[in-house]
Amino acid sequence: MISIIKQRNLWWSISFSVVVAGFVAMAISWITPEIGAPLRPGLDFVGGTRLQLELDCSQPGNCDQPIEIAKVREVTDNLGISNPNIQIIGENRTGVSIRTKDLDVDERTELQKSLAEAIGTFDVTQTQIDTVGPTLGKQLFTSGLLALLAAFAGITLYLTFRFQLDYAFFAFVALFHDVFVTMGMFAILGLVAGVEIDSLFIVSLLTIIGFSVNDTVVIYDRVRETLQFYPEKHIDDVVDEAVNQTLMRSLNTTITTILPLVAIFFLGGETLKYFALALIVGFISGAYSSIFIASTLLAWWRERTGRAILTTATATEGEILDSTPTSE
Repeated sequence: MISIIKQRNLWWSISFSVVVAGFVAMAISWITPEIGAPLRPGLDFVGGTRLQLELDCSQPGNCDQPIEIAKVREVTDNLGISNPNIQIIGENRTGVSIRTKDLDVDERTELQKSLAEAIGTFDVTQTQIDTVGPTLGKQLFTSGLLALLAAFAGITLYLTFRFQLDYAFFAFVALFHDVFVTMGMFAILGLVAGVEIDSLFIVSLLTIIGFSVNDTVVIYDRVRETLQFYPEKHIDDVVDEAVNQTLMRSLNTTITTILPLVAIFFLGGETLKYFALALIVGFISGAYSSIFIASTLLAWWRERTGRAILTTATATEGEILDSTPTSE
């Protein structure tokens, strides 16, 4: 049997290091003028125009050299487009993504024409133009935050009534852990690779907390069931036993869920690529926090509050239903 409790300082140290690294990345992003937020916001949230162009490699010599970001910036400066966010994309760096203020049709046409003259002919079938107004972007961001808060509140209430307050609190801690790990990873990717978050990122966070709390509930339910029948057992033994009984179930569920997400990440195209990545990171973090964080924190708290071994005096209502195991 694997002893989760004995190594709990190790599990906590790993989580602490990952979360702190994410917070550092978010702080750097916040003070970076180009980003100005904990995560690099996409067009969905800040509004504006995003123009994505790809060189037409069917024309001889058109893709011999990768696109240079300096040439793109020179074009935007000549057109008076201030502070554009420019990224060179594609495996061979033959594509460019430009995000800037809201541009009208004439301005976009002039930008495309100037870029073609300076860099080369672009493939019109690969051209993507997205425009979002700043008001809509703000509404999407606000709605996303409200959805997250509502999900957290609903889960906390459900766990409080289904279990007890300490169960709910540490499940809540595990949920925050998973959200911050995912956000931290995307803060790092935003700094080193220019990865932006959009409305799908909010959807991924909501999916992650649903997955994570489900895994935590399975373990907590086994803890509560054992305490009902064996209140004389030490909480460390109860938690170790509950985790070991549910470990393979948690691992199998996580692995089988991640496998199709990996396929989506590599084969699903740019639109779903980082949505799948957020889910992969969050699901792995969710399995980890359910097994190594939520359970060990509950055991630690019960020890600190003198409830490591339940008695009639220390048990709360409903915690001991019957001290004699049933035959089932």
